[in-house]
Amino acid sequence: MTVDTRKIGVAIGIPEPFGAELQGWRERLGDPNASRIVPHITLLPPTVVGNGALPEIEEHLRRVAARFSSFDIRLRGSATFLPVSSVVFVPLVKGIAECEQIEMQVRSGPLSRQTDYAYHPHVTVAHDLPDDALYRAWTELTSFDASFEVWGFSLFEQGPDLHWRPQRDFTFGGGGLPGPPEEPITRSDEGW
Repeated sequence: MTVDTRKIGVAIGIPEPFGAELQGWRERLGDPNASRIVPHITLLPPTVVGNGALPEIEEHLRRVAARFSSFDIRLRGSATFLPVSSVVFVPLVKGIAECEQIEMQVRSGPLSRQTDYAYHPHVTVAHDLPDDALYRAWTELTSFDASFEVWGFSLFEQGPDLHWRPQRDFTFGGGGLPGPPEEPITRSDEGW
């Protein structure tokens, strides 16, 4: 990245108390990214964009959000992408189709890009950890179960300290809020 670019992503945050529970799992498993990334469902993976592109991107996201209504998500159990990728995650058992539709529209227009893998909505709880930590996450999260309503999604930016912070929320049916959240959210226990 250069001074003329920034790294952004778009995601659905996991509300409390579930966000804190999943954040706690990442911390206990020793994931070095636990404090940098709040629990979320990715809609646009990390993407480098030019600083001047941000107004067009925000307008695009506002239009996408306006096309959708709130819906329910249910997270249940645990799964893994092994052996393709060393990731253990909590899968969606409800809300998959809605996430797929939103992701497809988010990743269009000014955010059109190819991805390495087919889209599979999930919440990561362990990534690039030793095999014993991955196994522990996979076995101990089999009973995880959470349901919640999704109101919209957020635009995130990665700062120089490698922490991902929300920059703007986009509510379904109404577009984006006029500015960044009043309090920056850097951990799941600070507002998700």
